[in-house]
Amino acid sequence: MTSDDIGNRVTQEKRALVTGASSGIGAAIVEKLLADGWNVLGFSRSKPDVVNARFEHVSVDLSSEVDLDAALAEIGRVDAIVHAAGKLRVGEIGNIDLADGRDMWRLHVETSIQLINTIAPRMADGSRIVLVGSRTARGSAARSQYAASKAAMVGLARSFAIELAPRGITVNVVSPGATDTPMLRDPARVSVKPKVPPIGRLVKPGEIAGLAAYLLSEPAASITGQEIVVCGGASL
Repeated sequence: MTSDDIGNRVTQEKRALVTGASSGIGAAIVEKLLADGWNVLGFSRSKPDVVNARFEHVSVDLSSEVDLDAALAEIGRVDAIVHAAGKLRVGEIGNIDLADGRDMWRLHVETSIQLINTIAPRMADGSRIVLVGSRTARGSAARSQYAASKAAMVGLARSFAIELAPRGITVNVVSPGATDTPMLRDPARVSVKPKVPPIGRLVKPGEIAGLAAYLLSEPAASITGQEIVVCGGASL
């Protein structure tokens, strides 16, 4: 057996939990990790169209604390968490729906806490956690509640990274700019059009997946508590 064979075998024994696995960035991350030899457990409401012996799916409503707790109680060992599920609701001042804000806070912030609080204590040293944030966390007109919830993810990640660093568990945020996903075309945001980045096109989900996969790899072992923005130059 060659050293490459041994490395591939070790990779294949690792298992990643990916939320939002059925579409958009989450689906791209599932595809990338499977291609890299990971075993992948996908959490989403609908089952992805993935045919791979190393892929498992659990139908779970992440907006429900009880539903997520029940799912987490059954998953077994996890070596990496990628929380990619997201929701965008927009509203200008005077037309802000607080219920939308609560929904986004639950999905982006509380679900991140619930995942890490439950899984991290039983993860092996050297495991990985990636949260998918947003460049919008820096502020954006008509996206105030979304921006607030994504900004909170950065604070969470940095705080958890400090606690978990002695165990070699890294926690990072990948923050995409306008990305070509179904969420970008959601009718609920029709009043707020996405801005095409300076590179002349939207960010591709596979580009976000590639970065997330790198952060789960051994060469990224010293990167923790960071927010990495992938925006095609929009933040320049």
